[in-house]
Amino acid sequence: MLAKIRKVKLNTEGKNPVYKVILECPQGKELYIHFDYTHATKTFWPLEVNYDGQHKDAKLAWYTRDVESMTVEAFLKTIAEKINKKYGYEFGAQN
Repeated sequence: MLAKIRKVKLNTEGKNPVYKVILECPQGKELYIHFDYTHATKTFWPLEVNYDGQHKDAKLAWYTRDVESMTVEAFLKTIAEKINKKYGYEFGAQN
């Protein structure tokens, strides 16, 4: 993962964990991603994406494909694993 995590917020109070993260991209631009993990489907899904001040709806594939050279699922999983480790949260225990 090329982007660096700058700020995170993890909400585990609901049915599924919700993540909000601000990343610093290799080009020095800022990427904000609001995403969640769905226990039923065992997938991460972007809910909102903002890149360098531009709202991108929930579209993230353009970034993960062109910059990170990975799928959206792999990218979000990598971020979530780092955040979960920091907060001592295990989403696998909820299954």
